[in-house]
Amino acid sequence: MKVTAVIEMWDDKTISVYVPEFEGFSLNGQGKSVDEAKSSLHECIDDYIFMLKEQGNEVPEVLKNIEFEYKYDIASFFDNFKFISVSTFAKYAGINPSLMRQYKQRIAFASESQKSRIEEAIHRAGREMLAVQL
Repeated sequence: MKVTAVIEMWDDKTISVYVPEFEGFSLNGQGKSVDEAKSSLHECIDDYIFMLKEQGNEVPEVLKNIEFEYKYDIASFFDNFKFISVSTFAKYAGINPSLMRQYKQRIAFASESQKSRIEEAIHRAGREMLAVQL
């Protein structure tokens, strides 16, 4: 089952990942990096499934054959994809580089329209990279 996992960076630079669709139980992961937080989430889910089975309880469908689609906040996106220059990407997206650095550092927070603009630029860059041949 495909579910959305939300990845966010907190003020202390801790990364957390949670799944809003996991109604009725709180399963999440934390770490110092996106990969660590994702791994923590998977471990938490595995432990929960093991506990349910040990207790003779049924495993909810949403926990079976999970496939994650990740939704990042801006800070965690740039933390995970460190090879992307914030300033260069800001210019590519048509956003003031200083403002983009503020988004990354969590000094300022992007409006929904700015988030859409950034996401559109990310997807455009992905399409352009997919068309590359060497």
